[in-house]
Amino acid sequence: METFVGFHSVELHDTAGGPFIPMLVMYPTTTPAKREKLGPFTMELAIDAPPETGPFPLILISHGSGGTPIVYRTLAEHLVRHGFIVGLPEHPLNSRSDNSESGTLHNLRNRPRHISLAIDWFYQSSPYQTHLKHSVSVIGHSMGGYTALAAAGGRPTSFAQESPEGLMEAIALTPDSRIKALVLLAPATVWFRLEDALRDVKVPVLMLIGSKDEQTPFDVHGQIIVNGLPDPSQLQYRIVDNAGHYSFLSPYTHEMTRPMFPPSQDPKGFDRRLFHEEFYAEIIRFLIDKLNT
Repeated sequence: METFVGFHSVELHDTAGGPFIPMLVMYPTTTPAKREKLGPFTMELAIDAPPETGPFPLILISHGSGGTPIVYRTLAEHLVRHGFIVGLPEHPLNSRSDNSESGTLHNLRNRPRHISLAIDWFYQSSPYQTHLKHSVSVIGHSMGGYTALAAAGGRPTSFAQESPEGLMEAIALTPDSRIKALVLLAPATVWFRLEDALRDVKVPVLMLIGSKDEQTPFDVHGQIIVNGLPDPSQLQYRIVDNAGHYSFLSPYTHEMTRPMFPPSQDPKGFDRRLFHEEFYAEIIRFLIDKLNT
């Protein structure tokens, strides 16, 4: 029986009193999909359809600073078609709709907490709670990479300019033991620059960074992970030839692809559509291997 992509949107209550957390949910269903609008894009979706009988692993995708979940829509679609339930939360006050807390201590504290709140929601909400395995992975792009590491046990330290007191500050977070694997795409990691900041991240990690990424270059951000994880055998990483920082985002429409819109741009000669076919399969192989061991 063919699997289609079910779709639902929710708003999560922040138990700490912050703004509601919008989240897109995509999941396997046997209900035939229809062409639907998702922001400026179109997708084949079965809106509010009942989930297919599971259980399925859960994946959360964390977007970059000032970003939006829908730029990972094709990755989410691919994951659903391979047997995953996917949540795409929008981080309040650090998204395209409102980026007022970018570069602040609050944002560093709140982002990983949003991931745990999203996991809570899935395991407490009908009908998803009965269709889930006890296995959670987090995929993070750019600032989403920080988020994934912090949620999985990383111990970040702010920069002085991010704190109201003008001092570096260790950020106290509660690791989420439900997270069993991480996929980091062009991750922003400088908050884990201090020795032993990643010593409690003890889950398998797949990291992909573009060779022409000028925002989170491997020599700075990637090396922090290579040098910081307690078990090097838990890390798989690849420097993607000729890829840029935004090459991991879903391809944009022809009308939206223009030089003045950096997320739509790649280094000269890079084929984003072809690359996405390749790296989706790489993520699937990694997750199936690590979640089944």
